Order: sequence, then structure tokens, then C-alpha cells
Amino acid sequence: MTVGVMLPRDLPASSVLDYARRAEELGFESLWVVEDLGFRGGVAQAGAVLAVTSRITVGIGILPAGARNAAFAAMELATLAQLFPGRLIAGLGHGMPGWMRSVGAWPGSPLTLLREYAVAVRTLLRGEPGPAAGRYVSVPDVVIAESPSVVPPVVLGVRGPKSLALAAEVADGVLLAEPATPAYIAASATGPAVITYDAAIVDGDGRAARERARPGLAWVGEPDWAPHLAPLPFASEIAEFRARCASRDEFAATMPAEWVDALALAGTPDEVGAKIAARHAAGATGVVLIPADPGRLDDLARVL
Repeated sequence: MTVGVMLPRDLPASSVLDYARRAEELGFESLWVVEDLGFRGGVAQAGAVLAVTSRITVGIGILPAGARNAAFAAMELATLAQLFPGRLIAGLGHGMPGWMRSVGAWPGSPLTLLREYAVAVRTLLRGEPGPAAGRYVSVPDVVIAESPSVVPPVVLGVRGPKSLALAAEVADGVLLAEPATPAYIAASATGPAVITYDAAIVDGDGRAARERARPGLAWVGEPDWAPHLAPLPFASEIAEFRARCASRDEFAATMPAEWVDALALAGTPDEVGAKIAARHAAGATGVVLIPADPGRLDDLARVL
């Protein structure tokens, strides 16, 4: 059971390496980089922060399957795993449909692509010849000449029952995007690794912390996030409330305080520590904090 922190996608480039070093110094057990379209590449970030740290595990969450050839993705991951053995977790996923469509990389069958892609990448990382060609992925007989001594776990960053079932079948676990409440974790956990994301802010004043966490919940009411909310007793109320709000910002700013409390890791160190423990009790093996204020990383570490 571990606690990690996310490297914010929009952190100034001049601060990235210092942020990674500080996360390790503070005692976080993992640091997760993201690959959001228009920001920074996941593999490049992972390599840089692995090189300037010595202990912390680095997760990539996630690499969209439609964006890279599976053989070349496996080569990149294998290289990182060779250079920094035992310190890498690879996250794969569908990618956000809008982003993938905008670059012409959204397949006719996202589940088929992700299945073939995950099987191929994991096979190649083990040093075995690539599997037979499928509908989307064709890497037969490709072999990575120097396979890593410690094969990195591959988790799928997915939501929805069909994709979660796929993760149980072809991956080492699942990466659950925010909000990952205990109820959602209990309904979605699959595989030995269950990594969760949640917006987080820690403050001596719990009420102030929860107010500052609101912007991080702006997307929660959108349709793609419905699976996260379905296990919650107020799921239908959230959908109705979002429909009445003119914008995501209005939704986040005016939602009831008890929803904020349930959907974010926000509060005093003791309050947030209890929420992390509840996520672990629900099945999470790693809880990743998404900093609402990247400049206050030391405050987040008060929960460790």
C-alpha cells in the first residue's frame, strides 16, 4: 500500500526536475507523469525524472494505445526498465476519445486495439517474440534483444465495465482516474495492482482545503466520468445538478460541500490520511495525489 504524487502536466519545465527530486526527498513512494495531448510526452518525462532520482518509482499514466506502434512503445519502456530496474510502472489506455480523434488515431474498436496492444507490449517486454498479427497490432516475431532484468508491470488506465474486464484479463492491474472514491475502487479493482488518482490538498484548516479543491473537480459532472459516480448514493443528483449549471466552473464552485468532501482528498493531514486509508481498505494498492497547488508539495507530504 503506497502513496504517490502526480507531476502536474502544466508545471513549468524549469520546475519539473526539482519537483521530482523534492517528491523523493519528502518520502513519496511513486511519482506519476501524464501524457495529455498538447502538454508533455510521457516517456520523455519518465526518463528525465528517473535520471535525477534514485529511489522513487515512476509511473506513466497513461500512454494511449493508438498513438504509438506497439513494438516501438515496448522498446522505449524496456529501455527505461533496463536503465532503472524495478522503478517503472507502465500505464496504457484508450486515450481521451476527443484527443485521439483530433489526431486521427481513434480506432473502430477501441477494446480490440487495447487488447492487442497490451498483449503485444507485455509479450515484448518479457523478451519473447511478438504475437501473431491482429486487427490493429502487427509485430509478429519482433524481439527486444536485451529484455529488462525486472519486467515493469503494465496497468490499464480505463473506466467502464468492458475495459475493466479487459484489464483483469491482459494486464497487471488497473489505473483508476479521479475521482476514485472507496465505492468506485471496490466496484472496479482488478488485478494485483490497483492505482488510484484523486485531487488532493492538505491544510491545517480542513474547510479551507476543501474549498481550494473545488477547481480540481470541474470535470466530474461530464458524461465520461459517469462510471466513477455510479456507485455513489448521490450519483443521479450530481448529473441533475451539472445539467442545471451553465459551465464546469460553476458546477465545481457551487456543488454541495459534502460532495467535495467525498470526491477529493482534501482536508487536514488526519482527515486526508483517513481517506487514503479508506481507499487502501477498498482495494487500492497505490493512492496517487493530484496536487491542487503544485507549489505546496510539502503540505501534501504531511499525510505520509
